[in-house]
Amino acid sequence: MYQKQLELSRIEILGLAAGLCTSFSLLPQLIKIIRTKKSDDLSLFYLAILLAGLSLWIWYGVLRSDIPIVVTNAIALIMNIIIIILGIRYKQTGTPP
Repeated sequence: MYQKQLELSRIEILGLAAGLCTSFSLLPQLIKIIRTKKSDDLSLFYLAILLAGLSLWIWYGVLRSDIPIVVTNAIALIMNIIIIILGIRYKQTGTPP
């Protein structure tokens, strides 16, 4: 019984680690956009598809009551939304007003 609980904890830790890696994979792009104030090469279509996918993952996690899935995808969703906003802003104006 204890071994099964320990194994489940390891699986949850693995899932959380994978989710965090995936979530924070957007961070370098976000930092680059903030520093350069340029988003010419940014694919908003890609980000829109990613936004839909992350939203579905969050919904799936809520339905399964799986906190690691919800939390890690919510982090990625927030970063994705910020990148989309900055991407649109800097594509239109080059730099902010």
